[in-house]
Amino acid sequence: MTLSKMGARRTGQRSGLGTAATAAGLGMGAAGMVCVGGSVAVSGVLADAPLFTTQAVRYTVACLLLLGAARLTGRRVTPPRGTEWLWLLGVAVAGLVLFNVALVRGSVHAEPAVVGVAVASVPVVLALVGPLLDGRRPAPAAVAAAAVVTAGAVLVQGHGRSDLVGLGWSVVVLLCEVGFTLLAVPVLRRLGPWSVSVHTCWLAAVLLAVLGLGAEGPAAVTTLHAAHVLAVACLAVFVTALAFVLWYSAVGRLGSARAGLLTGVAPVAAAVGGVLLGSPLPGPAVWAGTALVAVGLVIGVGIRPKGIANTGPNRHDG
Repeated sequence: MTLSKMGARRTGQRSGLGTAATAAGLGMGAAGMVCVGGSVAVSGVLADAPLFTTQAVRYTVACLLLLGAARLTGRRVTPPRGTEWLWLLGVAVAGLVLFNVALVRGSVHAEPAVVGVAVASVPVVLALVGPLLDGRRPAPAAVAAAAVVTAGAVLVQGHGRSDLVGLGWSVVVLLCEVGFTLLAVPVLRRLGPWSVSVHTCWLAAVLLAVLGLGAEGPAAVTTLHAAHVLAVACLAVFVTALAFVLWYSAVGRLGSARAGLLTGVAPVAAAVGGVLLGSPLPGPAVWAGTALVAVGLVIGVGIRPKGIANTGPNRHDG
């Protein structure tokens, strides 16, 4: 075999591996966003539950599930070091604690699709900020695709059922979701998705437990009824343990800006989840906005910006 043929073969193999990794990243990211979108409706069940206590229980259970799964699958949970603790704490505070306060409070004032579509506004922020953090210019095509997604989000925000308080909480959800991704990028390469998920969960559980003891009292956990327990279990298993690993795996394979486009899946999941839990069917404008989000997603997924650093799973996380 000639050197040119050998080189072409290796190039084809790398291309095939890259395509497989991209497909896996897209699948993981979309699945994770289905979980996140569904959490909007589930969180509404917890509107009358002690907020900090229920979320502390959620993240404690999720952390234990992740540790058990990591042990069963032979994955190592890598301990953070140095400034990595600060990045992980930032993820826990913004992406987990404050995010869930906004999610629960927002669901009281807005239908699930309206709050869920705030997550779909993440792409335009990630398309602009993500590359800048890597020392690159934002790709115009990626920004355009993200703008289409955001336009769909604005359509839903403008015509969905919500009051001003609900819209305000939706903005907080957006900012926290951006932080959940971008604050994890600096540590994702060394720690990997499993370790990042475990450490952010236990940090959030500790913070929420302290808040719960101070604001709600130690007996707050005894006020939970069956619906609350089922909602917390759903959030712990699907929206936390599963969705976190899926999302951070996608960010590692695709980069933050490209993975961010997959948040367009969340509004559909939010609308379906809301209906399944008894909310009214969203109006036509909500569905039109969701369709526009999907168009932007299709456009943007095929874009591959140059110079993306690989933050994929490390040897401990697989």
